[in-house]
Amino acid sequence: MKAVILDGSRNITNPTGKDILTRKLEENGWDVNFYQLCQEEIATCTGCFGCWLKTPGQCIINDKGREIAKKVIQSDLVILLSPITFGGYSYHLKKIVDRFIPNILPFFAMVNGEIHHQPRYDKNPNILAIGYLRDKDQKSEEIFKKLIKRNAINFHSPCYAAEIVVGDDQSLDMDKISNFLKEVEMVV
Repeated sequence: MKAVILDGSRNITNPTGKDILTRKLEENGWDVNFYQLCQEEIATCTGCFGCWLKTPGQCIINDKGREIAKKVIQSDLVILLSPITFGGYSYHLKKIVDRFIPNILPFFAMVNGEIHHQPRYDKNPNILAIGYLRDKDQKSEEIFKKLIKRNAINFHSPCYAAEIVVGDDQSLDMDKISNFLKEVEMVV
């Protein structure tokens, strides 16, 4: 099984649980690709829709974002790590999530009574998002969890979870993470 970890920390010294997650996945036989996004050259999406019209399934911007989007769609699990910023992703993670758009089609379909883009591929990765806050902020936590749910629907992820860490990475609830990984392994 393949996993991609996308760390949206603002710098490499922020606690994110990256080492704990990577070790846990590798112990269970996962092949892990890790990206520290603040160290990668990734352009922002220009909204040109070239990935749908000119180069279907591939962003027209030839940078690390193109490679990451490809790795994500080839994986069984994508883990999104991010400080929670006004309920959303960090700038670094938001840039790459926007660049996932080539992995869906420009055509629409009804999904649970809502209109969404159709999937481009038969298989899409599961999503585990871990957002972290320095201090408890109930509203930001609610918004973050809803964002993950909506992104999972849009990207046709068969299984998703959103976890919040308040404080440092020692607060990461590995029992919840382990249970989610077991659930993902049953879906894959």
